[in-house]
Amino acid sequence: MPEPYDPQKIEPIWQEYWARERFAAADTTAEKDLYMLMMFPYPSGDLHVGHGRNYILGDCLFRMFLMQGRRVLNPMGWDAFGLPAENAAIKRSIHPREWTLSNIERMKRQFRVWGILYDWDKEIASCEPTYYRWNQWLFVRMLERGLAYRGKSPVNWCSSCKTVLANEQVVNGGCERCGTTVVQRDLEQWFLRITAYADRLLEGLDRLEDWSEKVKVMQRNWIGRSEGAEFTMRVEGRDDVEGFSVFTTRPDTAFGMTFAVLAPEHPLVGAVTTPDRRAEVESFVERVRHQTEIDRLSTEGEVSKRGVFTGSYAVNPFTGRPVPIYLADYVLMSYGTGAIMAVPGQDQRDWDFATAYGLPIVRTVQPPEGWEGQAYVGDGPAINSDWLNGMHKAEAIARATAWLEEQGIGKGKVNFRLRDWLISRQRYWGTPIPVVYCDRDGIVPVPDDQLPVVLPTDISFGAVEGNPLAHSPSFLAATCPKCGGPARRETDTMDTFMDSSWYYLRFVNPHVHDRMFDVDRVSDWMPVDLYIGGIEHAILHLLYARFINKVLHDFGMVPDDEPFTVLFNQGMITAKSATSGKLEKMSKSKGNVVAPDALIARYGADTERVYTLFMGPPEKECEWTDDGVAGAHRFLQRVWAHQDVVAAAAGREGDAGADARLHVKTHEVTKRVHDDLGRYHPNTASAAMMELSNAIGEAAERASEGALRTAYDTLLRLLHPIAPHITEELWRALGHDGSLLRAGWPTFDGELLARQQVTLAVQVNGKLRTTIQTAPGLDAEAAGALAHEAAAKWLDGKEIVKVVHVPDRLVSFVVRG
Repeated sequence: MPEPYDPQKIEPIWQEYWARERFAAADTTAEKDLYMLMMFPYPSGDLHVGHGRNYILGDCLFRMFLMQGRRVLNPMGWDAFGLPAENAAIKRSIHPREWTLSNIERMKRQFRVWGILYDWDKEIASCEPTYYRWNQWLFVRMLERGLAYRGKSPVNWCSSCKTVLANEQVVNGGCERCGTTVVQRDLEQWFLRITAYADRLLEGLDRLEDWSEKVKVMQRNWIGRSEGAEFTMRVEGRDDVEGFSVFTTRPDTAFGMTFAVLAPEHPLVGAVTTPDRRAEVESFVERVRHQTEIDRLSTEGEVSKRGVFTGSYAVNPFTGRPVPIYLADYVLMSYGTGAIMAVPGQDQRDWDFATAYGLPIVRTVQPPEGWEGQAYVGDGPAINSDWLNGMHKAEAIARATAWLEEQGIGKGKVNFRLRDWLISRQRYWGTPIPVVYCDRDGIVPVPDDQLPVVLPTDISFGAVEGNPLAHSPSFLAATCPKCGGPARRETDTMDTFMDSSWYYLRFVNPHVHDRMFDVDRVSDWMPVDLYIGGIEHAILHLLYARFINKVLHDFGMVPDDEPFTVLFNQGMITAKSATSGKLEKMSKSKGNVVAPDALIARYGADTERVYTLFMGPPEKECEWTDDGVAGAHRFLQRVWAHQDVVAAAAGREGDAGADARLHVKTHEVTKRVHDDLGRYHPNTASAAMMELSNAIGEAAERASEGALRTAYDTLLRLLHPIAPHITEELWRALGHDGSLLRAGWPTFDGELLARQQVTLAVQVNGKLRTTIQTAPGLDAEAAGALAHEAAAKWLDGKEIVKVVHVPDRLVSFVVRG
């Protein structure tokens, strides 16, 4: 009798074995086969089961690729700079580096306990000078080409901490660290000119066929390309004021402009504010200074408190009539021209504002019959628009733009929502920006032979307010590289997104020291074939990485201008919040974190892996339940017990019919697992393997030893990527030598399966949309998953109300929306 299943005993043995045998080591001097990559994590130190979904999925695919004989580069590193480490240093009176490195060691131990394999020979950490030196080198190259510059920008400023805060660090109008009310303040800061790449960033999305449309739409919206017109409006009765420009995507509606709006920061605010309105305007401007950009762009809040009349009027050039000039918090100086024409008949926000302030509403596009009480934003014939009347949208826009150009007051223009990347951070724990300030020579970049500019160690965290670098004499004092005179070093550090914008290139050969990365090897191994990470990185990280890769492509350093061929975004694991009682993303503050340590101590890492990958489609949000964990453990116990079934059948010839059925089931499941893991669906692959396990159990008394052993061997090989420890142990117990990682991936007999297939009809709301060929006997979940994929174009954007499954015949979706 074999010993009972004891994961606590066997798992450490195999973890040591995999590390010793260096299965994950990749030789990047050889020709490229496959480069897969997990988005490298911030070393927070404590991983929960929600974090595990990303890394366990990646390891499952990596192990499958190895078993298929692929040569795979699968490295790991650390996005190690950032404010949390600096906050921890203040709270715990330790250096951020010490806190960060200790967290890295804890996380590496957790990866090992999960049974996750990485090529640790290629490990990088962005907080090491050998890495951030090349952030600085790249910054200097971009500065030389006009892609980096210094300019003023409004920021969230905490006067107590004396630092800039990101929008997410402002909580209820106050600093998350100290609670001080946050104000808007203009600071001279460093920017990267990402707007110069806006069109190319958009165009590149069209070539990324293996990215989800959701992510591409999010990036398109963030870039926000708008075609329209920009024109000048003069201030009535004020020859001493030049006027102001507005940008609009709908110049055809300008006959319906009944007011104009300036951003509270607009330079003309002081000039256009009349004496009787000055006190109220100044009060409003001061109030807006305490709002974050997110608050200002929100559609919530009382509309009647979101604007103020300046007392002046602008002239609508289309009608020649004056319109009042207002300020409103939702107009930003950093977008467009900082001024808008307001057409309430054709814009809902303008409609709400006009209604709140008693301003006229003039429709300039004929709405459908019965359309009342709201703006109409659709197409239709122009009305109340003089020489545009009767024209539809496209024609009217072209004619209105031409008229502006004929009058010499405007022109057609393309505008972008995207703004240049502000990389300055007034913090210690980041890459120092490599410039000095000289009274004689101004801003001077640090020469390459003086890089890296290293963070100083004479820092007392918590002893001073604001950026600790500004209080370090050893860091501040510098020599001007041009004139040799005294200079002051820049104390801003770089946004940590800079670190993650090019790390994938460094992984190919992190041991090169005289270059940013190994250009020759990168030309062979880039782009990354499979990139896995959370949807929360859909915009900023991925956009900045695409931008920097395009810059490096223009520098002749990388072969492709897009860094990631296939992008897979896993969904969140949720659990019931202790504070709200609702299902929410796991977080310590919500009291719903499930720590893996206790789970593994009770059930083993393989149980966590099986449940994590079985609980649902990995791209979808899923709820963590204790019952599900217990179910996964019971499955592994059945797999363990199958060795008894094989042993009991020793020498048995068996029933031919039972052998044939088990033979077909083995090939059927092999194909399903192969296909499902190939499309990143380990949940349905797991379900298929559970069916094979059940089939082995059902055939235990009738099938021959050979049929049972073949099925069991196949199950262990298929299951290994998902539950690697138990399968390695059982593989050896069955008398095999070596690791399953070198045992080969199972194959299936396509001709055999073709003879067994059935045709499933797929309906949507009663209409036949497609058919699919499948193995017989699929359960409702497996059949539904295949049918959903086949009918995706008829289901996208629809709510699935009901799914009807008739085994081996039909899957019918009832949808609405």
